[in-house]
Amino acid sequence: MCGIAGLHLKNPALYPELGHLLTPIVEALTSRGPDSAGVALYDDSAPAGQLRFSLRADSLSYDWSAFAAAVATHTGSATTAVANGNVGLVSSAASETAMIDAIDAVDPAIVVVGVGESMTIFKDVGFPKDICDRYGIPHAGGYQAVGHTRMATESAVTMEHSHPFNPVPDLTLVHNGSFSNHATIRRALMDSGIKFDTDNDTEVGARYIGQRLGKGDDLAEAMRRVVKDFDGFFTLLVATKTEFAVVRDSFACKPLVVAETDDYVAVASEYQALADLPGINAARVFEPMPEDVHSWTR
Repeated sequence: MCGIAGLHLKNPALYPELGHLLTPIVEALTSRGPDSAGVALYDDSAPAGQLRFSLRADSLSYDWSAFAAAVATHTGSATTAVANGNVGLVSSAASETAMIDAIDAVDPAIVVVGVGESMTIFKDVGFPKDICDRYGIPHAGGYQAVGHTRMATESAVTMEHSHPFNPVPDLTLVHNGSFSNHATIRRALMDSGIKFDTDNDTEVGARYIGQRLGKGDDLAEAMRRVVKDFDGFFTLLVATKTEFAVVRDSFACKPLVVAETDDYVAVASEYQALADLPGINAARVFEPMPEDVHSWTR
């Protein structure tokens, strides 16, 4: 049920190879999640002090340059766009709130898939290989990535329901398993002012962690709180601009394999997905124990 994939590169010489290394891991997990897939990529290409929005339009020929110009008029801040099919990567020095208001004013049909200083998200419905090829993931560079292949159990098969989820800038979460008390926690989060985009149980976990970080928890503590407060069987991979972390629930029913070398940390739901990575034969390979948070910092 669902596949988790991730790479955290320690060796900058591998940064240009991030997508090339990640794509086979995602594709190898197709049998665990054939209905949709997604990837969050972290890199240093965005201009300093700017937020980059991963946006989605219905049309493959959408005019992202004209859209960026219209958004710039609304915000008063220079705005640039890089087109990737029906996805536009739009960067601006305007605040997140100002950009969201401007995007809605210019074209309410545009969907905000993700936002961050260092992160872009591509996700869609279909086979993982097709999605990776569609958005050029094999050619992408960067320093870390989070991927997911989905087998829907709790909600519809749509782009919005697919992973990764991005509750606050640069934070992404992917999930294998299910939260059995997600409705209760959702209500508590909504009562505190948190808004949701889907009825997916994974989004509840993502927004919970986003709230905990906003209250001052570090990532490891926020993930330990998930283990304490959420019921169910689950494995999580969570990343921020500078961190990469995993945790399994108290029973550790949902699999996860970690392979660490001097060059990288790689994670996947099955070892076979990691078998072709360079240096894998010399890697330290392990399965995280129940409730243990393992994290790596850039």
